[in-house]
Amino acid sequence: MREGVPKAVTAISRTLQEQIEHGLLVCGSQLPAERKLSELFATTRVTVREALLQLEAQGMVYREERRGWFISPPRLAYNLMQRSHFHAMVTAQGRVPSTDVISARLLPATAAVCDRLQLPALSSVIQICRARRIDGRLVLYVEHYLNPQYFPHILELDLTQSITELYARHYDLHYGRVRFEIVPTALPVQAAATLKVSTGSPGLQIARVNYDLHERLIDCDLEYWRHDAIHVGVDVQER
Repeated sequence: MREGVPKAVTAISRTLQEQIEHGLLVCGSQLPAERKLSELFATTRVTVREALLQLEAQGMVYREERRGWFISPPRLAYNLMQRSHFHAMVTAQGRVPSTDVISARLLPATAAVCDRLQLPALSSVIQICRARRIDGRLVLYVEHYLNPQYFPHILELDLTQSITELYARHYDLHYGRVRFEIVPTALPVQAAATLKVSTGSPGLQIARVNYDLHERLIDCDLEYWRHDAIHVGVDVQER
């Protein structure tokens, strides 16, 4: 990078950050095209892109393929100690959730899913793939894997609803113990395509293995979140 460009990147990044923090650039609004920004700051698109990438890494802006750059909305608070499903969690924070079903089918379980659900080799599982939105913005791609012995005919139900509520209403099943694994990751192909970002974009993978109240291992979820969509917290009280 030629002399002078790093300072220009910092200056552009700082200017945009100040405008965001003071509410002049509103959450969810779209930034001007990179060409327009390069004209505004009297620099190159390469320099503007570098400044935007810095802000993206901080979670202040985000990019959608073929649409451009947007100001990031506030992160959703994700409390691991609260047994709350997506729709309830989002609604409780004054925002609007929605869910799209991408696919739902019975298929052979992968070795990883067999391991998580403690199934024998060559077992079948129900796979439900869904995209989830907050205030219309795609933030989460999730794959649910269900042990089919506990959920007959679930593929005939409306899977845009909360699966937690479907379990309770149709099968009288309620979650008990849960095990979490949280790993920063690069979004894989399916997750990136669903969230309309480039493959390899930063994300957060949350794997959940769920037991019911009778300690039966009933399902597991593999969630891929946009890295700027949530902050994970734990509220622990000593006994």
